[in-house]
Amino acid sequence: MIEPIGNSQRQLVLAHTDFFVKQAEDIFERRFKRIPVLFDLSGTTAGMFRLHGRRREIRYNPWIFAKYFEENLRDTVPHEVAHYIIYATFGDQGIKPHGQQWRDLMTCFGADPGVTFNMDLEGVPQRRQRTHPYRCDCRLHELSTTRHNRVQRRRGEYLCRYCDSLLIYAPG
Repeated sequence: MIEPIGNSQRQLVLAHTDFFVKQAEDIFERRFKRIPVLFDLSGTTAGMFRLHGRRREIRYNPWIFAKYFEENLRDTVPHEVAHYIIYATFGDQGIKPHGQQWRDLMTCFGADPGVTFNMDLEGVPQRRQRTHPYRCDCRLHELSTTRHNRVQRRRGEYLCRYCDSLLIYAPG
């Protein structure tokens, strides 16, 4: 099992993140607010820019960074900073996440505007989505947390594909 990056590597990632924000300030000739940078991402995603209510943050996966540190400094850091800068500049007014503005900024950063991360993640801890028990007329089903939440909020219902009856939550 891979260990997540340590403090000295985190400091390098933070410095790299700030470097690209400063570069964007030169490109756009304006200042950008510094947002939180977290190392709390898990699973198969190396990084993400997230809007959480009014909060904006960049999140990195410290295990994937540990396995592919140089590649992530080169590719993931400018990728996520570009998402933040494009959002801060244009909002979400019909701007596609990997649209022309984002690709142009990635080119200005000297970074590859490709969007795929396709590397071996063996040894990197993976997220496992919890399931919830549901019953129909013929058997027990396991629904994902996403589907379970839709049912609980009355925004969806699911039918058994075998007996066509409604799935009903059946906790322990």
